[in-house]
Amino acid sequence: MIDVTVRDEVAVITLARPDKLNALTAAMRADLAAAVREHGGSGRGIVVTGTGRAFSAGEDINQAVGRSLVEEVELFHDMTRAVLETRVPVVAAVNGLAVGGAAEWTLCFDARIGTPAAEYFLPENHIGLSISNAAGYLLPRLVGGRALRLVLDSTRMSAEDALAVGLLDQIVDPEALVETAIARVRHWSAAGTATAVHLALLRPPLAEVERAFQVETEAAKQVEASGIAQAGMDAFVNRKRAD
Repeated sequence: MIDVTVRDEVAVITLARPDKLNALTAAMRADLAAAVREHGGSGRGIVVTGTGRAFSAGEDINQAVGRSLVEEVELFHDMTRAVLETRVPVVAAVNGLAVGGAAEWTLCFDARIGTPAAEYFLPENHIGLSISNAAGYLLPRLVGGRALRLVLDSTRMSAEDALAVGLLDQIVDPEALVETAIARVRHWSAAGTATAVHLALLRPPLAEVERAFQVETEAAKQVEASGIAQAGMDAFVNRKRAD
């Protein structure tokens, strides 16, 4: 349920499950990591976007109920690992709502461009889940001391608010979103640029990110063992069914 096309030597990876707000099943997360790896060592770069009114609703909690939370989190971790292993620019084209693990995945991207409809929503704390994608390390790099409050408050931010705190780098009209992201990638990867070197120098060090993964995996084990994660997911699924 992802589509990959190549436009102007840029791989455009599109989350294509709009009827479920592009919620990420386990298989989709594995496919995303694989697609990033496939295109991350050649071409000009990668753009990731969504279809419909969401970039992605994050983890497909309906599917995750009863599954190992640690395994679910580690699939997200590998998506982030795949991006940081690339040698080309990776840009998020945030067309709408970005939730939880999907929002956190974009934290490792080299740029995040949104539309006025883009939103960032970090609901894990009030569902009894723990953050992932090395967000414990990457979020403070982008937003500084606001990170703790954004997570504890389960904050939902408009595009303007996300731009103000540093989660978005630019807001453009919806019809220009993907083309703007492609243009950014092509500008950064023009002939004669030293972009691959600077990505290695300026991206979050993978060793630090791997340490954050380990801490977040342990956190996932804690919330799973305590029962609050399962209770939170059950309540979420039951509430959705009632709606």
